[in-house]
Amino acid sequence: MEITIRKGGADDVPAILAMLDSAVRWLNGKGITDQWGTEPWSARAKAVARVEEIVAEGTPWIAEIDGVPAGTVTLTPHPAPYVAPVDEPEVYVHILATDARFHGRGVGAALLAHAVDETRRQGLSLLRVDCFAGSEGRLVEYYERQGFIRTEPFTVGDWPGQVLERRV
Repeated sequence: MEITIRKGGADDVPAILAMLDSAVRWLNGKGITDQWGTEPWSARAKAVARVEEIVAEGTPWIAEIDGVPAGTVTLTPHPAPYVAPVDEPEVYVHILATDARFHGRGVGAALLAHAVDETRRQGLSLLRVDCFAGSEGRLVEYYERQGFIRTEPFTVGDWPGQVLERRV
């Protein structure tokens, strides 16, 4: 099994939404409903519009296994509106998701390694991401295992989040 990563575009939005929908089903199957809710991304007009906006602002990347979209990440030069900007150029990770059929195969790690390479390629040294900090912080710990360190916690409504960074 080889993971290949290709540059995506607006045409990949349906595949990105399908991966996000798959991730919601997987999370819900594990009893995690606070992270991304219980309704598919593709069924929520605001979520679809936000994905389209992020893809248009940034560079989407699609990880494939045997030609099948297995995961996605979109890199932008700025964080989401709910995260404070920093005073240096950065690459920001958005929409990191793995299709549930490919969990445990290193897709997320491969996409994050690609994000590190892209950050270096752009001549930058700061890569940041934010994530859900609930569920005993399991996702925060995942990013720490990928070389990120915690910076700022935040909340959006009652949704707990954590910003992490990695110097490259």
